[in-house]
Amino acid sequence: MIPDSFIQELLDRVDIVDVVQRYVPLKKAGANYSACCPFHSEKSPSFTVSPTKQFYHCFGCGAHGSAIGFIMAHQGLGFVDAVEELAGNLGLTVPNEGRSQNPQYVEKKASMTELMAKAQRYYKEQLKQSPRAIDYLKGRGLTGEIAARFGLGYAPDEWQGLASVYPDYKSPDLATVGLVIDNEQGRRYDRFRDRIMFPILDARSNVIGFGGRIINPDDTPKYMNSPETPLFDKGRELYGLTQARQAIRDTNTVIVVEGYMDVVALAQHGVGNAVATLGTATTGDHVHKLMRQAEKIVFCFDGDKAGRKAAWRALENSLPHLADDHSIGFLFLPPEHDPDSYVREHGAAAFHKLAAQPTSLIEFFVRELGNRIEGNGDDSGRLLVTEAEPLITQFGPGAPLLRLQLLKELAARSGFSQAELEAQYKIAPMAAPGRRPPPAPRNRPSARPIEHTLLEIVLQQPTWASRLPLELIPDKSPEAAVLHAIANQLEHGELPAGGVGMLLEHFRNSPHEGVLARFAGLLAEEIDVTELEAVLNDAVERIRNTGLAEEIAVLTAQARNGGLDAADQQRLMELLRRKSSAKPLPST
Repeated sequence: MIPDSFIQELLDRVDIVDVVQRYVPLKKAGANYSACCPFHSEKSPSFTVSPTKQFYHCFGCGAHGSAIGFIMAHQGLGFVDAVEELAGNLGLTVPNEGRSQNPQYVEKKASMTELMAKAQRYYKEQLKQSPRAIDYLKGRGLTGEIAARFGLGYAPDEWQGLASVYPDYKSPDLATVGLVIDNEQGRRYDRFRDRIMFPILDARSNVIGFGGRIINPDDTPKYMNSPETPLFDKGRELYGLTQARQAIRDTNTVIVVEGYMDVVALAQHGVGNAVATLGTATTGDHVHKLMRQAEKIVFCFDGDKAGRKAAWRALENSLPHLADDHSIGFLFLPPEHDPDSYVREHGAAAFHKLAAQPTSLIEFFVRELGNRIEGNGDDSGRLLVTEAEPLITQFGPGAPLLRLQLLKELAARSGFSQAELEAQYKIAPMAAPGRRPPPAPRNRPSARPIEHTLLEIVLQQPTWASRLPLELIPDKSPEAAVLHAIANQLEHGELPAGGVGMLLEHFRNSPHEGVLARFAGLLAEEIDVTELEAVLNDAVERIRNTGLAEEIAVLTAQARNGGLDAADQQRLMELLRRKSSAKPLPST
């Protein structure tokens, strides 16, 4: 774990304006800076960065956060990687108990990364010198521009071609990163020979592995990938994500294909939001990473038996990560096509049209299970329910509506009721919506919960939480619970100084994170502190008056029943005097 004190130090030293400006051109706009949002397409700037709050917010799509959150969203990094990215720019070492922060490991990893970079430069240079490799790429419809964008190269048909790159060709590090192989006789040779080379990049655009594709159709295997190494975990990485990131943002969709050439060919024809798994089935880590990139994921597979098997594996591994605000679909191409051949024959518009209307996860789920139990007559409904059970229980907590939708579909197809399926799967039924209250009269706006107002104020001035009469604000609502949490952290000296960006990071991964993020998005506009304090004082006065009235009502009710002792009578008289001198409650 990274200590909170380091996160605070990092955000104290980093300037969010400098961070964002590395990726987005900002213009001064009063006290803030503005730009067109990098997270969705727009023509008029709705993206603002506040240097005083160390916070960014888009009024269009709602994206917001601290400098760390921006790096996570823009670069597709996890929290730790984003912290390391920012810390590295400041020359700071991230304190962490994990091996990734061991100085020797960090130095070793940097050395291995440089070995991979040298190999990429060598392969790119070899491509320029190989008419045969160039002709092959041209024959696949690729231009020099797209080859350069993806850093394509060529591994010559030589057993020890890399010996010209590395003076110490016998270095064990070359085998560690998967560039060479040592056979049983102790002879060393290059892993990749006579292959088009596809460099695999991490989120920081470092080369961490390679995929090599044959040129000679008689050679095998068709694709060869780097092995698992300290740099490369194929179950976590996706080919082409670095190049596809902007197109993914523009479309809010990521298309997942199976081959390197599919990604490059789609990009060549204008479909830039495609990525590929790396010679392995789609994993849960892949799905988690994909869902950070876009709200819509489309898995594109061949329509044959192997393609459907791969799609089913992707579905299974997606279940724990599903979310109601994301969609996952499956696109099956005609049996005679893969994405490369389809886009070359039919064009980008036709491919986009297919990708826009994939088979939904629910439809694919039920259809595939139905195929398994087809032909079982009266037993089909029961078998369908049984087949679905181990999968239904894998649904993550973020997709209750999607699971409910699936239950309704299974009920319709099996002959069992939704309630019977919920009992079978031990799923608590979703609560039926209660009767809605009548709408407020149009000329009377509904009263806003006062804890909402207080939270907006405290997010702008966290130290003011100490001024709140928390004994009169029960923490029964999520907003009130956040106010209590902030005040508690402040009382114990654990609340970081700084703007709302710092506060968001302090409560990251806590039960209060969602409420804080929702309210923080309302705070991009600068508000005069004097005006803000007046609102706070009015709100506190309102709370105290309300508390006073409630206590008087309780004691008065006891007095009617003759239940007040001398102390209670004195308390009631004191409260009545305070009420007579208190400010009247503002009308709503």
